[in-house]
Amino acid sequence: MTVATVESRAAAACGCLIDKEEFTGMFIAFEGGDGVGKSTQIHLLRDFLQQRGCSVLLCREPGSTQLGEQIRDILLNQKSVAIDRMSELLLFMAARSQLTREVILPALGRGEVVLADRFLMSSIVYQGYAGGLDIEQLRTIGRIATANVEPDCTIILDAPVETGRARRSGTTQDRLESENDAFHQRVREGFLAEAALFPEKTLVLSAVDSIENIQERIQQHVTALLASQACGE
Repeated sequence: MTVATVESRAAAACGCLIDKEEFTGMFIAFEGGDGVGKSTQIHLLRDFLQQRGCSVLLCREPGSTQLGEQIRDILLNQKSVAIDRMSELLLFMAARSQLTREVILPALGRGEVVLADRFLMSSIVYQGYAGGLDIEQLRTIGRIATANVEPDCTIILDAPVETGRARRSGTTQDRLESENDAFHQRVREGFLAEAALFPEKTLVLSAVDSIENIQERIQQHVTALLASQACGE
């Protein structure tokens, strides 16, 4: 029996893993490197869905809970605090665990559409592909932290590293945004690798396209997902 199997069984035994099929809402995560325009697109999608009568909850990682916002400040803003990759990972996971249980699961239980600005894939990419931590260990820790909850769809916005850097120029850079181009290239490659592993649950869009064209593609995809979910009820 592998360590991952033992950990998964232990988590299930203590009630840490949850069957998302019990919930009626839809969970959509936005991912991608820094400067690709996630915040713009997620807010446009929220407005689109609300105009069509959907109840929408928007959250961000790390954050959207009292604990998560305090962890966010430590992780991203306090650059003078030394944090190694494993400590960084576990702090992200703590914020994610709180977000999942305090915010996401209750919203899904109410039948809402949850839009998350980043979720578990970000840790797999930033701390795993780019940061050098073992990716399978990351997945195991992530399943426990998220109560086995996964997005119904992950929308990945992809852009060259140079594009992201140019868009971030003139702004205050947080801890991860301040990493070098080689790190951000590994981030980009990591997101594309994850998309290739899980094509049925990911949508990759070029972030160098116009805001309007990107949003149109997102709206078409999400509308189809919602229609499919309604047909399956």
